[in-house]
Amino acid sequence: MEQVLKEKKAGLSFFEKYLAGWIVLCMAAGIAISKVMPGVATAINAAQIGGISVPIGICLFLMMYPAVLNLQLDELKKLTRNPKPILLTLVANWIFAPIIGLVMANLFLDGHPELKVAIILLSASPCTAMVLVWGAMAEGNQEQNVVNTGINTITIMFLYAPLVALMTGLQDIPIDRMGLAISVLVFIGLPIVLGLISRKYITAVKGQQWFVEVYRPFVGKLAIVALLITLVVLFALNGNTLLLNPEYLLLVSVPLLLGFAIILVINILLTKLFRLQYKEAIITVIIGSSSHFEIAIATAIAAYGVGSVAALGTTMGLFWEIPIMLSIVYLGKYLRDKNFWK
Repeated sequence: MEQVLKEKKAGLSFFEKYLAGWIVLCMAAGIAISKVMPGVATAINAAQIGGISVPIGICLFLMMYPAVLNLQLDELKKLTRNPKPILLTLVANWIFAPIIGLVMANLFLDGHPELKVAIILLSASPCTAMVLVWGAMAEGNQEQNVVNTGINTITIMFLYAPLVALMTGLQDIPIDRMGLAISVLVFIGLPIVLGLISRKYITAVKGQQWFVEVYRPFVGKLAIVALLITLVVLFALNGNTLLLNPEYLLLVSVPLLLGFAIILVINILLTKLFRLQYKEAIITVIIGSSSHFEIAIATAIAAYGVGSVAALGTTMGLFWEIPIMLSIVYLGKYLRDKNFWK
């Protein structure tokens, strides 16, 4: 675990720091392709197996695989040392966040079922990777951070699909449940298995240091390329829809940001109520208020297609990731300085 923590202390990479700018560039490139070379994105999406574009499926897998390389099953044994913050985070991730997301979607997105699904997918997916960076920047308890992200990685495998199916069912929103199950198996289950196998094999052959300093950064760069390609294709297929309905992105952003503010306040108050100290409280707040935009995008594409409004809506979770999480880091440090968590 020490290797993981040392790696995350470096902070945001160049790509992560300017994430919003990359999304705008991908949006512009995708729309331009939809007008100048409309057949390119269509051809990429046409090569399908089981309703999922093979090139995009590969990109989605590459987006997920680096995140699960941090999973260390032996770290989960530390859960019994201090279970209170872990349990609070699980309650926030799997009860409060989905309920608040559903309420916000109903309040602001009536008549837009696929945009509702985008909010549901984002609110039901707790983060498992970037929170390691945010936790280090906030100077929180990184041991708790690693344990909690490992638990989230495993619980997503079993809880995500049933929760999404339940919430969309309550709204009478049709969703391809087979596509939902496939997305969980392919984009969560398979990366977990391959991540554990490759981690064990590579560290045995090349050593832990080579795995952390060479292999994981390399696949991390592949994940960035895969994400950018997916975004370009997504916006290329949705270029006309976006140009005719630019308000879609604003419509999704309002309930997304308002829901975030509500769950943030709830998590802060819960950590205060249960008397957590700062290092544990800030990690609980960060993980309990974050979302896993990669799996939300992957699920939307698997269930509705890469050219769907639902897939387009989930990109707003990606767009707001940096400003939202940075705000939590700065707010947490401010509250610490004011002795909010004594």
